[in-house]
Parts: sequence; structure tokens; C-alpha cells
Amino acid sequence: MTTIAELSLSTDEFALAETLQKLPALEVRVESVVAEGPTRTVPLVWFSNVDHDELETTLDTDPTVDEHRQLLEGTEDGELFYRLTYTEDVGSVCCCVYRHGGTVLDAQVSDGQWTLRLLFPHREELSSAVSDIEERGVRIDVKRMVEAGQDEDLETTAALTEPQQEAIAEAYRQGYYDVPREISLEELANELDISHQALSERLRRANRVLAGEQLDEPASEMATPD
Repeated sequence: MTTIAELSLSTDEFALAETLQKLPALEVRVESVVAEGPTRTVPLVWFSNVDHDELETTLDTDPTVDEHRQLLEGTEDGELFYRLTYTEDVGSVCCCVYRHGGTVLDAQVSDGQWTLRLLFPHREELSSAVSDIEERGVRIDVKRMVEAGQDEDLETTAALTEPQQEAIAEAYRQGYYDVPREISLEELANELDISHQALSERLRRANRVLAGEQLDEPASEMATPD
């Protein structure tokens, strides 16, 4: 079933990192994102709370921006509308989404975090895209998921993803939760053929989801597809 997911990642690991650092009052809202070829990502972006010349100067030196072009001038609310072209490193994150059948619906920045709202025809494609992004060394969290076609106010329950189910089941079988432990995290990671850090994150997220369900409270961090 078609899945809409909300993902977050640090501004330091994604687009406009230097611009946002130099202009802390800057507000950013992405109108749409398109891909030009396998690596070029071209978003249409609204900027506010910034002087035009200061923004232009900062974009010129931002290593994540390959090109920028202003599309609208003199809006009533003072917003600036730009067409950006990201460099290959940033574009590769978005292209991971496209490669697995996803679409970027919108994106915005708040408190040092990019929040991306994505659409995938199948939940498994979301899982593959997140894994692909993390393999590039980018830390990403899935904050929530909604199955398209449901009531917009009803979010899916925080069910574990297949990788999380596999990890937590194997951890239980191997005695990772026993006292004392029968297997270390490093040994368990080797059994599952994943990195120590990836397994740690996977178990942490799964445990948080399960704890939230037991307490009958919504988890602040929905089940991530990893």
C-alpha cells in the first residue's frame, strides 16, 4: 500500500548546511523537488527572513549548492523564490529516494533538522531507500508513516519493520536480553551481517516502539525501516 513518510536528518549532513549556519534566522520551505539525471537534484525553494544580497552571497559560497537562480521578485510578504541545483553529494540522498520509487512531496528546516515528506508506492521501497541513504553515512530518522487511503488523522501503529523484527527476534534467541548476556552486540552484529552501529540503532528504535505500545502512548519516533 502507498506510504507517506516523514523523515528527518541533520542540516549538517544535507543541503544548505553552510547557508543555514551563516544565516540562523533564515526560514526555508521547499515547494517541489525534481531530479535531472541520476545525480542532479533541482528544488524550488522559498526563503524568508533574509536580505536578498546576503542570501545571494551566502549561496555563492555554499558547497552544497551548484547553481542558484531567483525566479520571483518583489513578493508581498518579502519571500524569495529560487531554483537551486545541489551538488552531487547532496543530490545523491534525494536520488536514493527516486531510485527506490519515492517522491519528495515537500521539505522544510527547523531547529537544525531537515524534515522531508516522502511518498512511496510500497513500504518496502521506503525501507530500501532509508538503508541506501544510511549506507552513505547519513543519519536519518523516520518520524512517522501514514498509509495512503486511511483517514488523514489516523496514523499507522508503530509496528516494527521487518529488519527490526529480525534483529530483536535474533537478539532474544541468542540471549542478548538475558542477565548476564549470552552474546555481545558485536557478536550479534556479525551474526546478522550488519555493522555494530546499525544494529545498535535498529534495536534502540525497536525497543522504543515496543515500550511506547506497552505504555499505550504514541512513540515520538515511529518505526524506522531499518
